[in-house]
Amino acid sequence: MNISLKGKRALVGGSSGGIGKAIAIELAHCGASVTLMSRTEEKLKNITANLPTDQGQEHGYLAVDFSDFRGFQEKITSFFENNTIDILVNNTQGPSAGSALEKNITDYQEAFNLLFKTVVYTTELALKHMIANKWGRIINVASVSVKEPLSYLALSNSIRAAVTTWAKTLATDVGQHGITVNSALTGYFDTDRITQLNAKKAEQLGIKPSEVLADMEARVPLKRIGKPEEYGYLVAFLASDKAAFITGTQIPIDGGLLKSL
Repeated sequence: MNISLKGKRALVGGSSGGIGKAIAIELAHCGASVTLMSRTEEKLKNITANLPTDQGQEHGYLAVDFSDFRGFQEKITSFFENNTIDILVNNTQGPSAGSALEKNITDYQEAFNLLFKTVVYTTELALKHMIANKWGRIINVASVSVKEPLSYLALSNSIRAAVTTWAKTLATDVGQHGITVNSALTGYFDTDRITQLNAKKAEQLGIKPSEVLADMEARVPLKRIGKPEEYGYLVAFLASDKAAFITGTQIPIDGGLLKSL
């Protein structure tokens, strides 16, 4: 199956590394013009410069700090004053790890600003063109923890669950305009984020990070963690016309990790 996104414009959050970077690369390989969005400008420059342009793509980047909502709001508003997009991939860095007993109300508010307000605000701006054009794709990078909460990720469990239920509601509202809204539920992937979380967990348990990783791999039915590019393949499909009848879903990409239906 050939997936073509030629002529489409995509905005990809958290794309200076990990899953976000892999998504941006795959969308560009499929012909989309991609705007990368993240905090580290030097990384964004390097990635942008190496994205494929063999199908007439024009790529760019937007340096933003998702954890500073006011600053983010100003920059993303300015971006949409001069640009439109067809594909929006909502992805940010995750909030700090920790159990519910370790977090306070301020932590939850900061996580809400980071994971929910940035997503909803960006989507509101992107929808104007999508509705007028009668075509759009909104894809949220969420987590398997919205179905089976992880005890050490209380903030992520809570706020990403809000994102997926909001997305389900939005899908119903915008479907009439040819816009689909889907969420990918992320399992264990080979990223810096996983490395950091494993290091924290290893410290708490008094074991080596390699032991944490081995245990993680053992719990996945495929006996490995995911490759970021595999995530990119799913998003490229959901962004294409091939997935025009798929909306309002929460799709696990986890090697079979989730035990629930």
